[in-house]
Amino acid sequence: MPDPEESLASFASVLAGELPGRWTSEYHPDHGGHADYDDLTVDVWDMDQVAETTATYIVDHCAVLTRDDGTRLFVMDRKGHDEGFLIAAMAPGSLPVAAYQGVREPDGIAVPEDPFRAAEDVIHSLLPRYNKALAQVRHNASRLASARSHGTNVVMTWSGDALVVTPPERPDIADVLADHGFVRDADKGLLVLAGDDSSRQAASVRAAGSRLAELGIGVVLRQTPRPTLGTTAPRPASPQTPAPQRSR
Repeated sequence: MPDPEESLASFASVLAGELPGRWTSEYHPDHGGHADYDDLTVDVWDMDQVAETTATYIVDHCAVLTRDDGTRLFVMDRKGHDEGFLIAAMAPGSLPVAAYQGVREPDGIAVPEDPFRAAEDVIHSLLPRYNKALAQVRHNASRLASARSHGTNVVMTWSGDALVVTPPERPDIADVLADHGFVRDADKGLLVLAGDDSSRQAASVRAAGSRLAELGIGVVLRQTPRPTLGTTAPRPASPQTPAPQRSR
């Protein structure tokens, strides 16, 4: 019976030589159950069978294939099966977490022990999905950086006890506001966060601000004079002399 470590290390090495471009293979050995590879599995870009396997089993040995442009592939035993391997793309660590929001993961694949057949599956299935997802994440990261450089803000303005916002053009910003209680007022053409419960209103503003910050968006709270709850605003005293005119 072949040694599992030798089998995985050999498979990964041959696979690296069959993929387009310049790839290197680094095998991470089994340390006799005294170590796992959470530092690697955390970057596995998968929400399907590879993620399920790494969550169910301890990854005691694995291999990482790296292309000269930084692209990485994670290779592990197909736990619970007598043969075959799992391969998944690894997410780049240089991009902000917020850039991954809304991007479908390029889920990994199960491949046979034949590295030549596995290479075909990687080339025609996994890598195209990875390239598509990475392009979307990079686009999001560029948009986030642009938003930060231009100081994009959401302005929330008091209107009585409610907060109102002009509906944003960006759907992702509108979604964040809607998720945190802002409701469109068709008559006013505004998004309104009611002030019936001031503590809940404050919590909604904080939560929305945190989500918007992840998108590189700031929140500006525009204050206007409001009467204290349970009191009546005093009327201004009548001037005894005509007020002087101010020029702007």
